[in-house]
Amino acid sequence: MVDLVLLAFIGLIAAMGLKRPFVWILLYIYVDLVIPQKVGWGIIQMFPLSLMMFALAFGGWLVLDSKEGSRFTFRQGLIVALLGLCAFTTFRAEFQDSAWEKWDWVWKSLLFAAFLPLTMRTRLRIEAVALFMVLSIGAICISGGMKTVFGGGGYGTLRLLVVENSGIYESSIISIAAIAIIPIAVWLARFGTVFRPHWTVAAFVAALSFACLLMPVGTNARTGLVCAAVLAAMMLRTVKNRFLYAGIAGVALVMAVPFLPQSYLERMSTIFDHKEDESASTRIAVWGWTLDYVKEHPMGGGFDAYRANSFTYQMPQVTGSGNSRSVTYVEVTDEGRAYHSSYFEMLGEQGWLGLGLWLLLHGIGLLQMELVRRRFRPAKGEKLGWQGGLAEALQQAHVVFMIGALFVGIAFQPFGFLIVGMEIAFGSYLKRQAEEQRQGPSRRWATSHAALSH
Repeated sequence: MVDLVLLAFIGLIAAMGLKRPFVWILLYIYVDLVIPQKVGWGIIQMFPLSLMMFALAFGGWLVLDSKEGSRFTFRQGLIVALLGLCAFTTFRAEFQDSAWEKWDWVWKSLLFAAFLPLTMRTRLRIEAVALFMVLSIGAICISGGMKTVFGGGGYGTLRLLVVENSGIYESSIISIAAIAIIPIAVWLARFGTVFRPHWTVAAFVAALSFACLLMPVGTNARTGLVCAAVLAAMMLRTVKNRFLYAGIAGVALVMAVPFLPQSYLERMSTIFDHKEDESASTRIAVWGWTLDYVKEHPMGGGFDAYRANSFTYQMPQVTGSGNSRSVTYVEVTDEGRAYHSSYFEMLGEQGWLGLGLWLLLHGIGLLQMELVRRRFRPAKGEKLGWQGGLAEALQQAHVVFMIGALFVGIAFQPFGFLIVGMEIAFGSYLKRQAEEQRQGPSRRWATSHAALSH
């Protein structure tokens, strides 16, 4: 029954795309984020939905959609360069089988990120992509939030829409994505035109944001807690009553602590002392190994090069409690441990060049959004406009992603590149608007008249 409902929904959206091909772009975003073929159990798993929707989205734009106003930017060139480098390192990867398995989804993520801004020519299209991203990730968070409230959860054990703990459904990754979409959801509630500002929209976004904040609790993901703290700090830059905001946030945190599961509090306590946590200790060891590895392989070892690692470290074991607490150190040998950091993931797999391209791609985006935010900063007594609001939301989401990327291997995750794609499209839209304003009324009339005559 679930399979039939999912296929019916996908078929309905696909049929709508016959009239508006851009809808196929949105359908691919839904399939790429939610992964409905894993949600179902039967016939839906027989279809390569991601590849089918990718071909439909690209083919629809190429054959049926207008190309007016589309432009290829420097950041899109960086994505294409990164895609070419990934192809090169995959051919020479140390572990060919697993490298090609990762390539199967990475190339679509990168190519779609470079292609997406070409299709987002209007404010409505930019908003539609933001809306589908929020609702797709939100669907996962609503399920996880409800299960958390009713007593489920635990690291790697919270059952979301699928029964596996991988991809965006992995505990830390979904926690990062959940926190990242909050500012975008708030922007949609304030400035949306698909669902215009209304108390019902505001109520839904408030409930969705609460569900998103529950994800780090339900998954016991320390990275999610760090991301939530970073987002809260960033919002201090934009709220009007900063002291009131900080006070309310502090009181809410104090009131929430007694209701948090003991397992969550114990896991969060290891943030401050990584030496007492095996997972954190292993990460430090893997990062050290990666730095040594790229000394001999400056171009990286291809996807999943971490499988070559092997190291020994001292792991503390605490016994007893209170005054009888004692610590003994046990020698632990580990191998084939993942990077647990996007920065080291890029370095180990794509080398210094790949890390440089990746950092440049994200760094330019953060800088661009800051410049747009300042350009559209409201004067005293004026209200924030949608342009400044979107720049703030994308920047906040992007910073959350980059902070989360410090501790989780999400360098190629689709939701991160969706943020990048929206930034590129938004920047191109603003540049095009500025050019039209400089042209003057007569030039704009001539352009529109010529377009109508053709």
